[in-house]
Amino acid sequence: MPQTAAPALSSLPEPSPPHPKPPGQQRPYPKPTKTGRIPFSYPKTGLKGSTYYLLFGDLSSAKTPLICLHGGPGVGYQYLLPLSLLWQDHDIPVILYDQIGCGQSTHFPDKRGDSTFWTPQLFMAELNNLKQTLNITTFDLLGQSWGGMLAGQYAIDQQPRGLRKLIISDSPSDMVQWVEVAAKLRQALPTAVRETLDRCEREGRTDTEEYEQAVAHYYARHVCRILPNPAELTAAFENLKKDNTVYETMNGPSEFYVIGTLKHWSITEQLGRITEETCPGGLLVMNGYYDEAQDETCEGYFWRPRCRTKWVRYGLSSHMPMLEETEAYVRDLGAFLETV
Repeated sequence: MPQTAAPALSSLPEPSPPHPKPPGQQRPYPKPTKTGRIPFSYPKTGLKGSTYYLLFGDLSSAKTPLICLHGGPGVGYQYLLPLSLLWQDHDIPVILYDQIGCGQSTHFPDKRGDSTFWTPQLFMAELNNLKQTLNITTFDLLGQSWGGMLAGQYAIDQQPRGLRKLIISDSPSDMVQWVEVAAKLRQALPTAVRETLDRCEREGRTDTEEYEQAVAHYYARHVCRILPNPAELTAAFENLKKDNTVYETMNGPSEFYVIGTLKHWSITEQLGRITEETCPGGLLVMNGYYDEAQDETCEGYFWRPRCRTKWVRYGLSSHMPMLEETEAYVRDLGAFLETV
């Protein structure tokens, strides 16, 4: 049979999210009260580096600090900057940081493809090091996307002392299911886009501009519905362009083509280990209606823990409700953190 010519890039439609549009971010963020670097030595290997962090607020205040874990893995903290509004609105201290391997923290490009190094255990050790260095004994923990996966596993595996409330935002509890859901969402993309994605993945050309442009269609629908993307998200994506070692090793070329070490990751069956003792203040699940983290990917965090749970979903948002519906997200998060 004669081969059909591949669609040219110019033939691909422009990425466009479904309507109605989300309101986005509507007011400026406060400046951090402190930034710094925390020395980190990974106990398993002795490899040394540092973690870059930002503090909004005062850790000596009576309010429980919120530690925030960004996604990726390897995206960086910038797109979580709306969470700094919790300090402005509620006097809640907020800590953002770049996880090891990205942003302004230490990079290890020579560890690309090293499945024994880039593990959840590495990032849990980094989190413990940050808490210890900043002398944090009681804390709330928010994880977004990969950060929520990490937060969930951290609560299960380490049963950390001092954890009060847990927030899982836009996160799956099982990556096999995540890929299955992504495949369904992908089928709704324009035919030319799907064919480009399939061909590039089949030919091993996922590092091309052609693939990137096709991926943008999925991202416009299910990652961030604000186009052009907010500056905070653009800055985070720039981290991946500069060094995608962690993302490529643990995830793969894109959000829906997962061939990295997290491909078979799952904590669904273990979520019952998150109890009232583990998380006495309860667990909040958050996601968007158009989210790549569709309800079925994150519902385990609602039904399986043996502590109080609550679920909030944002009708105009995809994977970034903190950027797409900022005021509603900060309001709901603040209310949850302030509730006794």
